Amino acid sequence: MDLSGALLAWYDVHARVLPWRVAPGDRRAGQRPDPYRVWLSEVMLQQTTVAAVKAYFHRFTARWPDVAALAGAEDAAVMAEWAGLGYYARARNLLKCARAVVTGHGGQFPHSREGLLTLPGIGPYTAAAIAAIAHDEPAVVVDGNVERVMARLHDIHTPLPKAKAALTARAAALTPAARPGDYAQAVMDLGATICTPKNPACGICPWRAPCAARAAGTAADLPKKTPKQAKPVRHGIAYVVQRADGAWLLETRPDRGLLGGMLGWPTTDWSAAPDPAPPIPADWHDPGAEVRHTFTHFHLRLSLRLARAPLDAVPDRGQFRPRDGFVPSDLPTVMRKVHDLAHAAFQAL
Repeated sequence: MDLSGALLAWYDVHARVLPWRVAPGDRRAGQRPDPYRVWLSEVMLQQTTVAAVKAYFHRFTARWPDVAALAGAEDAAVMAEWAGLGYYARARNLLKCARAVVTGHGGQFPHSREGLLTLPGIGPYTAAAIAAIAHDEPAVVVDGNVERVMARLHDIHTPLPKAKAALTARAAALTPAARPGDYAQAVMDLGATICTPKNPACGICPWRAPCAARAAGTAADLPKKTPKQAKPVRHGIAYVVQRADGAWLLETRPDRGLLGGMLGWPTTDWSAAPDPAPPIPADWHDPGAEVRHTFTHFHLRLSLRLARAPLDAVPDRGQFRPRDGFVPSDLPTVMRKVHDLAHAAFQAL
């Protein structure tokens, strides 16, 4: 059975309609994918669902329609537009990469996987995806969907991440010289819509017949994964200050580290036992409220401290922002949670 041919035939009929994608029929008619849109979507989709990315993608491309426009954007504007999407190092790398493409490559993304790997923030997966999808290079694209499909197709029980090399080799063996970009998207679509993590729809899968896991009855159990260690819990204090004229005390976090470059409330360090670090002398109020948020490697518990400040207050760090110039949606999710909880608690002060 010609596996890649069968999958491409399925994709020609069932390809997902996505705002960054060129439909297979349009592609065969000569329409080429825009490398900028492919790159932007792939960066946004890292650790994030398609449903969550769509609105952000539309806003970004409406505001910055090409790589030159994004390269010329203000850092704060891009970080604010990214707020809520998470994994904020991606936004910082997005700007670095856009500027490198403009200054070092004349505004054109390299065609090869190797050339793409020289750009800031582009790793092996993203480089392969751009090379294949945007430039039809026969690069091997392996994401979580592809790993799951390959594990089931070949009934591979070695747990991830140990199985990654074997699954990549299997994916490489199936990548065709013709239409590699469509094929890469077809395998991802298969994993996203049919060969799903739970309750795979094996009965309508184009690879139903050759699937070894379906034949063995093990499809629902694959891929196997090494159990993850329990996440530690870190603690901190978030200081929310409102000046007499309604302005809020906010700070831009350091470029390095979690939420780097993002706007937020002044906080302590995040540790097992954080030291108090109020940003301004004040009569601090403890409302007994706590924000809970989970990052990739730990759970965070932020206690709130609230204060009102006079017009002549001078903070040790951060700046007061006028109330009418402050948009809570510009904050990353954990800081927005602090805002929502503090807004209600301030009514009791």
